[in-house]
Amino acid sequence: MWNGLFDAMLAKFLRHGSLIIIMPDGTRRTYGDGTGTPVTVRFTEPDLARRIILNPEVAVGEAYMDGMMTIDGDDLRGFLAMIVANAAESGGVWWQKPIDRVRKALRWSKQFNPMGRARANVAHHYDLSAELYDLFLDADKQYSCAYFTHPGATLDEAQAAKKAHIAGKLMIEPGMRVLDIGCGWGGMALTLARDYGARVIGVTLSEEQHKIATARAAEAGLSDQVEFRLTDYRRVTETFDRIVSVGMFEHVGVPHYREYFHNVSDRLSPDGIALIHTIGRMRPPGTTSPWIEKYIFPGGYVPALSEMTAALEKEHLYATDVEIWRLHYAETLRQWSERFEANIDAARKLYDERFCRMWRYYLIICEMTFRHGRQAVFQVQLAHRQDAVPLTRDYLYPNAQEGLRHAAE
Repeated sequence: MWNGLFDAMLAKFLRHGSLIIIMPDGTRRTYGDGTGTPVTVRFTEPDLARRIILNPEVAVGEAYMDGMMTIDGDDLRGFLAMIVANAAESGGVWWQKPIDRVRKALRWSKQFNPMGRARANVAHHYDLSAELYDLFLDADKQYSCAYFTHPGATLDEAQAAKKAHIAGKLMIEPGMRVLDIGCGWGGMALTLARDYGARVIGVTLSEEQHKIATARAAEAGLSDQVEFRLTDYRRVTETFDRIVSVGMFEHVGVPHYREYFHNVSDRLSPDGIALIHTIGRMRPPGTTSPWIEKYIFPGGYVPALSEMTAALEKEHLYATDVEIWRLHYAETLRQWSERFEANIDAARKLYDERFCRMWRYYLIICEMTFRHGRQAVFQVQLAHRQDAVPLTRDYLYPNAQEGLRHAAE
């Protein structure tokens, strides 16, 4: 029965591509329309088809992690590209729709992140060994979407461009007080202090990140300009000229969106500017992948722009600019994945083989979600006053505007 249901599921789901599955008994099954490079998958566990039918996202990820599913040539990238692209087009498996509706109804409990729970969720991911992140991040430890201003840009160049672009939107001036919500290992805060003369308070819930960020500030001679606090952003009481938050809003949780923007509003001076940089879904509100939620980001959620603005518009803040970055994160993840795989022997010394397979799966499926799954990055600039920033984006591109003026003369 289960094999028949499995055939029916894949025949309906896989509309494009060529997928060959070899079952534990040696039976060969072919799915798709025969286009593209064929991907051959081998099941080593007789019960795997049933598990995939009942819970596809979790079962496929776990099967790869546990070696119950192998891919010829270890072509995980080709396999996940095919699966994510077909899922985006078909909308998933039809009998999972009632389960998805239940998950959506329960998402408030999953994303309820009071201070204690928020700290535990952060520790699950960000308190892993710092050596792990050194295997694939840039030199400044930027663990968020880079900004590729030209083809062929290196990861370090693109991460530097991201920080410069954000600093431009914040219109930083020397001496300004800046709050960095979710400061990570301190790269953004240190850049704003060193290159722009700001005085920065960075907050994080990760003990590992706090320790490293504080040490980096001391090593850079910036301890008098930058303070890193191991605390929840909701405990900050000062007022700031600028607020920046990069890659943290995904951990807030829908039940706390009003609370988050209320805090931003209260902490931002009357003439201030804030910049919120977050992954976003280019489709209506939904739920977090159950595999990602279980293994990578418990309590995390990628918001729809409509969910952000619904909370934002109640907090007396103007959205003075909204910018959508499309394939920048796909390219960032591709480079992270390539770096991780180049250093996978070092990763195995830190963790076991199952962890390495999990991390490889995580990086690649996230890349494919940005390439094929209607996911992007939102940069939302906020202010109390609608004239707090110039009326056009010309201030971000002064060299281009100077060239236009010369052309007109």
